[in-house]
Amino acid sequence: MRFLRVAASIIFLAAFSVCVAASDNAQDKDKRNRGKMAYRGFIGGMMLHTGYLSAGNVTYTMAGTGQTRDARMAGAPFGIGGAMRFIFGNHLRVGGEGAVSTMLWGEHKSSARLSYGGVIADSFWTLKRWKIFVGALVGGGSQSNTVILEDAGNDFVTEDGTMAFRKFGFCLASPFVGVEFAMTPKVNLVMKVDYMLPLTKVESDFTSGPRFFLGFMFGHTK
Repeated sequence: MRFLRVAASIIFLAAFSVCVAASDNAQDKDKRNRGKMAYRGFIGGMMLHTGYLSAGNVTYTMAGTGQTRDARMAGAPFGIGGAMRFIFGNHLRVGGEGAVSTMLWGEHKSSARLSYGGVIADSFWTLKRWKIFVGALVGGGSQSNTVILEDAGNDFVTEDGTMAFRKFGFCLASPFVGVEFAMTPKVNLVMKVDYMLPLTKVESDFTSGPRFFLGFMFGHTK
């Protein structure tokens, strides 16, 4: 019986030691995991962009006559936007971004104006002074289309059948890939390419396509 009590005591102490060691290892692992995703700073700035946007064919009906004319929006947009990201760990950034794009197209300088904003997240990898990143924006915005089918005869006289205007909202996703170059410890040159995709049902006059961004980011990292 004494042998059994000693054996039971040894087993109990061994089991208790294993539980304590496992608990310590779990806490150390949890601390390491929290350290890997700890807040490390922020980065934000402004970017100019251009690219190529296009829409589908749209049929417009002339007021009064009932005649129809087809038109298709396509061209190079020009715009500006800004972004702010918060850095977590060694590979994750989360924040927000917004921008405005304006595109002139057609013989009579019709226009499409796109404004949007949303939440962004990306993963990045550091190679010396370079960062390669890939991510996506999810958000919403609105587009305003002004279609001019004929030249106006007088700047201060309205003319039926020569112009159409439409404004609508949408939700979108915009995947992107890019690089950053550290000019100084707090200033980065950034270049990226994105592609806008609608998440909600849109008409054929919604413009989408690839865009190229170039700008500067300013920030602080721990």
